[in-house]
Amino acid sequence: MKKELKIYLASPRGFCAGVKRAIEIVDKSINKYGSPVYVRHEIVHNKQVVEDLKKKGAIFVNELSDIQDNTRPVVFSAHGVPKTVPREAKIKKLSYVDATCPLVSKVHRESEQLYKNGYDIILVGHNNHPEVIGTMGQLPKGAITLVETINDAKSLVSKNFTKPMAYITQTTLSVDDTAEIIACLKKKFPSIKGPIKEDICYATTNRQTAVKKIASKCDMFFIIGSRNSSNSARLVEVAKKAGCKNSLLMHSEKEIPFEDIANSKIIGISSGASAPEQLVQNLIREIEKDYLVSIEEVSVAEEKVIFKLPKELN
Repeated sequence: MKKELKIYLASPRGFCAGVKRAIEIVDKSINKYGSPVYVRHEIVHNKQVVEDLKKKGAIFVNELSDIQDNTRPVVFSAHGVPKTVPREAKIKKLSYVDATCPLVSKVHRESEQLYKNGYDIILVGHNNHPEVIGTMGQLPKGAITLVETINDAKSLVSKNFTKPMAYITQTTLSVDDTAEIIACLKKKFPSIKGPIKEDICYATTNRQTAVKKIASKCDMFFIIGSRNSSNSARLVEVAKKAGCKNSLLMHSEKEIPFEDIANSKIIGISSGASAPEQLVQNLIREIEKDYLVSIEEVSVAEEKVIFKLPKELN
């Protein structure tokens, strides 16, 4: 007789509108221009998505200098690129399609506007993440100060900032951790200006809210996503903070921890914004081989956002 196991399935989970758009841009580019189509960096942070696109005719490169055939188009990833990248593409006479998520582009425009209006800018984000590299690369070197942690915020010295101050944030951060850092910035610099509308994207917020809602009821929590996916890593942190200490990231090399599942009555499952739903269903199928599973989907929002494709692909 199979043991009973309850699964709480967080919703929304998986692909957000920016990720769907980026994948579609690569697909449509291959259809329109034939293969190969080059892609600078992983289009989104998910191994399976990258492998699927490779099979269709995408070639992934780290830099434009790695492109072997300059007659082929190149797609820029959803995370956004520094200004130097399109500039280099123009010099090399490369045709390019920009798959930057519109919500990341919004942060880029904010930073440019603030700089033009004479602000000292603080960016709350993770060093070396492609999105942060892209955002900092919209402005001259030194125009943006990066703050990663609450301690970074506390150690900022006001005499180093001579102009009015403003902050922007990476779109895939932990909502709670960022709120803590922003509260510290506001305490330190009472007149600091924030974005009119939150920079953390709706999809990141929704996925974190759904995980928070169920984590405390779970003995284990699985977040499906890649190791280099910022929003997936944040979901693991959120689940732990919300009361499920045994929360882990299920990436492509990770074995399913059946021993831990054997000691659980209730498990939670969600997935990062760049993880295909198929991976969620694969995990559930594997668990169902050994357990009598009942699934309850817990939804906190309905996502109806759709981002238009670049005009050259319409």
